[in-house]
This record gives sequence, C-alpha cells and structure tokens, in this order.
Amino acid sequence: MLDIKRIRQEPETVKALLAKKHVNVNLDTVQELDQKRRQVTLQIEQLKAKRNQASEAVSQRKKRGEDAQDLILEMRQVGDEIKALEASLEPIDAELQEFLLTVPNTPLPQVPEGESADDNVEIHKFGVPRTFSFPVQAHWDIGERLGILDFERARKISGARFTVLADGGARLSRALINFMLDHARARGYHEMATPYLVNATSMFGTGQFPKFVDDVFHVVPHDYYLIPTAEVPLTNLFRDEIISTPLPLKFTAYTASFRAEAGAAGRDTRGLIRQHQFDKVELVRIEEPEKSEQALQEMLRDAESVLEDLGLPYHTVMLCGGDMGFGQALTYDIEVWLPSYGKYVEISSVSTMTDFQARRASIRYRPKGSKKTELAHTLNGSALAVGRTIAAILENYQMANGHVQIPEVLRPYMGGMEQL
Repeated sequence: MLDIKRIRQEPETVKALLAKKHVNVNLDTVQELDQKRRQVTLQIEQLKAKRNQASEAVSQRKKRGEDAQDLILEMRQVGDEIKALEASLEPIDAELQEFLLTVPNTPLPQVPEGESADDNVEIHKFGVPRTFSFPVQAHWDIGERLGILDFERARKISGARFTVLADGGARLSRALINFMLDHARARGYHEMATPYLVNATSMFGTGQFPKFVDDVFHVVPHDYYLIPTAEVPLTNLFRDEIISTPLPLKFTAYTASFRAEAGAAGRDTRGLIRQHQFDKVELVRIEEPEKSEQALQEMLRDAESVLEDLGLPYHTVMLCGGDMGFGQALTYDIEVWLPSYGKYVEISSVSTMTDFQARRASIRYRPKGSKKTELAHTLNGSALAVGRTIAAILENYQMANGHVQIPEVLRPYMGGMEQL
C-alpha cells in the first residue's frame, strides 16, 4: 500500500511513476477522500478542545459554588457532535482504505520504460544454448516416453494442468527440492515449513487481495485460501509485529503452490510450464530500507547460482514498467533456455516490494539507537520453480539414445543415479 502522506505531498510524482506501469488509477479520488477525512478530523479535534475548556470551566464554577448546568448541557451537545462526526468518519476511512488497496506500488526510478515483455532489458546471460545432432523433443514427450510424467492420469484424477510424477520423475523433483533448500541454507536463509492454507488477512498483507482474489483457490466453508506462493506465509510471519531481532531476516521454504488462473490458452498449457499446482522453493527477505536494493542484488545472485550449479543456460532481464506486477517496485526475471521452445522461459522472479507489503501487513522494526519504529522492506524470489526446472533438465540434458543425463550436482541426491 502506498503512503497516503506521499500521495498528499507528491501527487504528480506518484502519478508519473504509476503511469510507467501503464495502469489507470484516479489518484484524485484518494486526494478528495483524504481531504474530506482531514477536514472532519480537524472538526473533531476542535470540538474536543472546546469540550475540554468547558470541562475546566465547570470545575472552576463548582469550586466557587456556582451553577454550571448550562456548561454541562453544552458539553453534552458537543459530545453528541463529536460522536456524529466520528461516525461520519468511519465510511470515509473505509472508502479510502478500500481504494488504497487497489493502488499498485510505484516502480523505482531505474525501471525501464515499456509496455510489455518485449521491452524488458537483458542484464546478464549465462551459458550457451546447446546444439543438438538429433531432433529435439519437448519435455512432455520425453517425460511420457520415459514413464516419469503422466498427464492423462493426472487429468483423470483432477483435471487439466495437473501432473503425476512417477519413479525417476518423482525422485528428480525431490532431489531438486532438497538441493535448492540446501543451496539457500548455505547462503544464510533459515529453512521454514509453513501452512499451505492461509486466511484472507494474509492475502491482503502481501497484496494478492483484493486484485487477484479470483486467481486463487478458495476453500469453503472454512474460508481458507491455498497459497499461490510461499511468499504469502513467509512474509506474514511478522504481520502486525515490531521485529525485535536485527535485520535482515532471510527465509526459505519449499511449498506446493496453487494458481487458479494458469495463463492463457496456448503452448504453455502443455507440460509443466503452467500448472494449477506446482512445487517451488521460495526466498523471502525482510530488510532495512537503505539496504534493500543491495539485498535485491544478493537475492538475484542466490537464484541465478542455482541454475549455474545445474549447468542450465539462462538470461536475466529487468522488467519494464508495463510488465511488472501489482506490488513490485523492481523485478528481475530469470529465464531458462528451453530447446523445444527455441527461447528463454521464465523460471524465477526476484523482486523488491519496498515498504508496500510492510505497510499493508504492518511489519515494523526499530532502527538501532532509535526509539521510533519504521516500516521494513520486503523482498521475495523463486529459487526455483521445481516443475519448470524439471522441464529445463529434461530438454537440455536429453540424449540421442532417448535417455536424459542428470546434472552432476543432483546425483548425490538421487543415490548416484546418472541418467533417467
């Protein structure tokens, strides 16, 4: 959530930054509601001061043995006015809060201009896409032929965009999860195991609600929501708290993730690229504001180095304003090379949310030597999406004999197995 003071003091700057995201937000509505709220608040404060003066006058009259009934009646009338004004303030506050929840985060100044993914800026590239001496197969064909991916039985059990992983596929998934968690732990992240079901307050805290309420799975009548990413439970660990331990706080968690909206129809509906349920290892960092941009670069390297250890070609792009998400202030997408696509495909997003989530979730800390509390900055990223990593391994490590080599770094996690 944006700071109302910032909108009040720098309306044109905020409008210009939001325009960079190519979103249509009428900030005039926010300013009008804010002005109305401030006017009513001022009236309440003036009436309270008047009531205090009358109360003091009543006390003085009584000390002198004088009648104070007129002042007492006046105080009651003032009290009734205060109650009426406070009651009128509630719908104004509610409307202002509801509107602010729909306003996206502003991008940082270095975010490039642009409307779509075509305008993203490549900043880093690793590895050279492999040249094959045989016809390249897509990962869904490889997986089905090897008997490690079963889409038809998953469709029978659940529906479209689900997958059953069997034998070597299940082992590869487990190996990747353990490898990624160990990789994160070695870089100072605390491993957590969190619930997959959260309440609506948690979804509001990280910005999924109200904008993306139709994109998640709602469990009724219990009123829980299946998490779209471990970012939600990890960030909300400190909701409504003043953090007492030194920052940064660094967390990693493996969870299943659930997305009701899995993308438009097309090529990505096949295989493991867009699923309603998928596994992911997430990184979340809670940081001091002045260190958050450095923290973002560190998190980016944490995620990129997973692909480097796996020997998978990738490139990293900085998202332009028009391709950024609702709560993101700056985002890097890491895209892995998929031979069957003949292009790079997103496998991770690493973002700083600045104080956007912290304001919604009331995550505060007390800077060293200060008595006042401040909003923390939150950052998150995938390291990595497991299903897409499996797809990348199957395609990049496929062999002419139909087998698939297992990256060396994963072999200890698979009992020394070298091939699928």
